[in-house]
Amino acid sequence: MVADARDTFDTLTGYAFASDPLDRADHLRADADALARLWPQARVLVVDSEGRAGADAAGQCLAPTGEAVGGGPGTAIFLGLRGDTAWFALDAGAVAWQPAQSIDLRRAAAHWPEAEAGTFALARALLHWQSRTRYCGICAGAIEFRRAGYLGHCTQCGAEQYPRVDPAVIVAVTDGARLLLGRHPGWPPRRYSVIAGFVEPGETLEQTVAREVMEETGVRVNRSRYLAAQPWPFPGALMLGFHADAEPDEPRVDGIELEDARWVGADEIGAALQRGHDDDGDGLLLSPRISIARSLIEYWYARQMRR
Repeated sequence: MVADARDTFDTLTGYAFASDPLDRADHLRADADALARLWPQARVLVVDSEGRAGADAAGQCLAPTGEAVGGGPGTAIFLGLRGDTAWFALDAGAVAWQPAQSIDLRRAAAHWPEAEAGTFALARALLHWQSRTRYCGICAGAIEFRRAGYLGHCTQCGAEQYPRVDPAVIVAVTDGARLLLGRHPGWPPRRYSVIAGFVEPGETLEQTVAREVMEETGVRVNRSRYLAAQPWPFPGALMLGFHADAEPDEPRVDGIELEDARWVGADEIGAALQRGHDDDGDGLLLSPRISIARSLIEYWYARQMRR
């Protein structure tokens, strides 16, 4: 049953950042000579302080070569290899090169090829981590980045810092006939999505699913199973997708995490899937297609339609 569920989910995927990855080429991170040789023909994603990358006039990826940017790999982060071409990330404040325009990651995820959008996601996450890891959390000494940007070394006490990833569960909760959806304050009008929350120390992922659903909606989860994951670099989460069976409890919210939660039937979900996520009419709006949340909703709906 679990294998069948995963196979079905695989046919419904289409969310961003989860396919066509770079070869991270860990063995090159400490090889300064090799990185210097790769730099002139490398592609460089220049990312500004707002997390936006360079784009051409049509909004597509604009990643100049290392030769065009100038200098060497020095302060750049080595992202990996795609074929024989190296990719680097560089803070826009460190170079004079200016793109035609800059776009954010959500827009890039919707319009760029998957490979380029995924590389941008990696670049943005690593640069965000570096920008917030300037001083040691143990002794307050200055941090020096090594291994092509993946290791923060305290110049005072020698402690090491590594890029942070925050695991979070995201779950399609069903009572057998309906899907549980919640709405966060500040979302666009009529927008609802599946339930999500961060993993806490000392608990399994399944325990996180049960706790988060109970805390946010008051609904009791009976069992859950893992389906798939999505890197979510806003700024550095890993979304772990689950399907969960639950009691048909009446949802209740505290107005802090969620301002509303409700059970939704297949007819309403089907209409919302047809409508899209940016419709300005009436009816339920769902998560955008770049998110695993949307794929979880589609997965649940497809199962309902086969019954």
